[in-house]
Amino acid sequence: MQALTKKHRTDDTAVELCFMGPTDKRVEAVDALKALGFVDVTDTVPWRDCFPYSDEQLPGVCLAGARGKEGVTQRELSKMTGIPQRHISEMENGKRPIGKETAKKLGKVLNISYKVFL
Repeated sequence: MQALTKKHRTDDTAVELCFMGPTDKRVEAVDALKALGFVDVTDTVPWRDCFPYSDEQLPGVCLAGARGKEGVTQRELSKMTGIPQRHISEMENGKRPIGKETAKKLGKVLNISYKVFL
C-alpha cells in the first residue's frame, strides 16, 4: 500500500487559489482578489533562469541527471543500451548530439520520456 505523501491542511481559515486566463487581465484579477482579502504569494522564476545551460547543453545535463537518479554509471548504461561509453560521455558534455533513436534507447533504460533528451 502506498504511503500518504501529502499532508492535510491544518489551517481551515486559508485557501490557495490558482487561475489561468489572459495575461493582460492578470493585474486586474490580482487587484480584485486583494480587495477581498487575498494575498498574492506569486514568487515564480522562469525555469531557464534556474538552469544556466544553453539549448545545446540541456540534453546532456538531462542525461547525466537521469543517469544519476537511476544510480547508473556511464559504463553500466553503455552495457544496457549498446551505446559506447565514450559516446555517452560526449553526449553528457554536449560534444555529441542525442538522436531520436538513441534518445528512445536511453529513455527506456532510464525510465524517463525520451523527449527530454531532444
